[in-house]
Amino acid sequence: MLISFIVDRVNLIGATMKRLALSLILTLVFSSTIWAQSPDGAKQRKVLRTAQLVLEEIQNSPDHEIPGGLISKAKAIIVFPTMVKAGFFIGARYGKGVASMRSKETEEWGAPAFLYTAGGSFGFQFGAEAVDLILLVMTQRGLEGLLSEKFTLGGDIAVSAGPIGRHAEASADVFMQGEIYSYSRSKGIFGGVSVKGTIITSDVDANLAFYGKPLTAESILLFNQAGEIPESGKQFIRIFNFLAPYKKGN
Repeated sequence: MLISFIVDRVNLIGATMKRLALSLILTLVFSSTIWAQSPDGAKQRKVLRTAQLVLEEIQNSPDHEIPGGLISKAKAIIVFPTMVKAGFFIGARYGKGVASMRSKETEEWGAPAFLYTAGGSFGFQFGAEAVDLILLVMTQRGLEGLLSEKFTLGGDIAVSAGPIGRHAEASADVFMQGEIYSYSRSKGIFGGVSVKGTIITSDVDANLAFYGKPLTAESILLFNQAGEIPESGKQFIRIFNFLAPYKKGN
């Protein structure tokens, strides 16, 4: 879908630019295939560790942390550590990430499901940049979008920049007003980044490498079909429950 998205737009420009844009996308997609085929889920374990670090660092950022009252109400959390944004007039972004859903019974985070994200843009842009991205899914509609085969941020599901810092706790009216809140970090600084048009879908190959079964995000998060969770997955759950605990009374 991402490739066809780019092709539709590069038809407006010259053949040389078209080849450059398609080369950029195909390189990212090919790299993704190599990533998913890593033996014993080594790459998946790395994503879990880096996702933990991203959430830990934003929660330890003075006056830039995600408000506890907001993250406590989140139905699911998605982290894309080191999402790559690159462009030469036509831009692309691609990243591997992980999602976890809060249990309705225990209010604790559940087994991780691996996802990938892709998106394109058109305009005057050069260079490449790595961005860490955190998404809080706040509504049932947002959750249903996450559990679908694929969904588009800002299209199928509304996304807005999330409130930050201790002072945001007082602005209770902002909580639950959005379907998905986004938080990002670029060059060590947390702030806003446009994620509209970004497509998120299940990474079945990565889930296969980690769990030994070709699972979708829906089967892991909603139907608990992951089975035995590897130790690195259990550690991920423990750390996320510590960093983003449920608060009674919310």
